Amino acid sequence: MSPYLTPAEYTTKAVDAGASKVLMSTRDTLIRAAMAGAILALAAAFAVTITVQTGEPLAGAVLFPVGFVLLYLLGFDLLTGVFMLTPLALLDKRPGVTGRGVLRNWSLVFVGNFMGAFLVAVMRSRSPSPSRRSRTSSARRSAQSARTGRWATRTTARPACSRSSSAACSATGWSAPA
Repeated sequence: MSPYLTPAEYTTKAVDAGASKVLMSTRDTLIRAAMAGAILALAAAFAVTITVQTGEPLAGAVLFPVGFVLLYLLGFDLLTGVFMLTPLALLDKRPGVTGRGVLRNWSLVFVGNFMGAFLVAVMRSRSPSPSRRSRTSSARRSAQSARTGRWATRTTARPACSRSSSAACSATGWSAPA
């Protein structure tokens, strides 16, 4: 037996997959769709990050399809896939597959894909990036120097100096806190 599918076998498998997606429970559909949206959003974010950091667009272009491979291997649902598969089950008149069921599946997968991608966007916007960390620490140093009237250039010695005696402070070059 050949490991390859004939066109008729492939069509039958596609129709079966469309019918199973339409008949899937709401909870399972939303979970699979949200995971797909999250994985694809992460793949896009990683591709952009690699492109920006390396300056090589090909590196990001090679990484992005890895997200699609993961979606396929894990069996998650993207809206583009259910746009193709579910109408096939409706056209084949599979039992239990109705036009309303197809529209229900499309809307659930859309909401799930959006939820997953939005969750990744919120998490990435809340996580500190290296450039954001350096901006906040420099802003903190500027505010500290405005309060004390001193420019703090050696930030590693300053915290030890503020907790120790004046002898330790003079050894580091800082004056004891007043």
